[in-house]
Amino acid sequence: MIPIATNIHEVSVALLARVFLGMLFLFQGYDKIFRMGIKQVVETIHTPLEEKGVPLLVSTIGAYFTSYTEFIFGGLLIVGFVKYYCLYFLGIDLLFAAFAFAMVEPMWDMKHIFPRLALLIFLLLIPSQWDKISVDYMWSLIKFLKSTF
Repeated sequence: MIPIATNIHEVSVALLARVFLGMLFLFQGYDKIFRMGIKQVVETIHTPLEEKGVPLLVSTIGAYFTSYTEFIFGGLLIVGFVKYYCLYFLGIDLLFAAFAFAMVEPMWDMKHIFPRLALLIFLLLIPSQWDKISVDYMWSLIKFLKSTF
């Protein structure tokens, strides 16, 4: 039997990292969608990218994708529903952001992306058994109980 004291630390770490990362993305997406508005996000993104020859359509698709991905999957990550899909989509979101930053300025400051990337990689690497306080874990328990009875 595993001592509860050891297990509680692993569960706490997984919960803290998942909720924190989800909040970072959720609130970033919320700001883009509801505070700034997508049109303002497109203008903010497209202005420096236009000088590099990036078409407006690409900037618009990128703004919509990143804004809604951050908002939707950040919220789902907080509750722990379809965690791995959330992490993969948010990873793609980070790649979009890194690509856009690199297009504007090759030696860009990673202070906005690196902490999110580190937490995302951490959550992908830890065992799924650590993440017990989540919708995914509860769902797996329900499926297990249904299959045994």
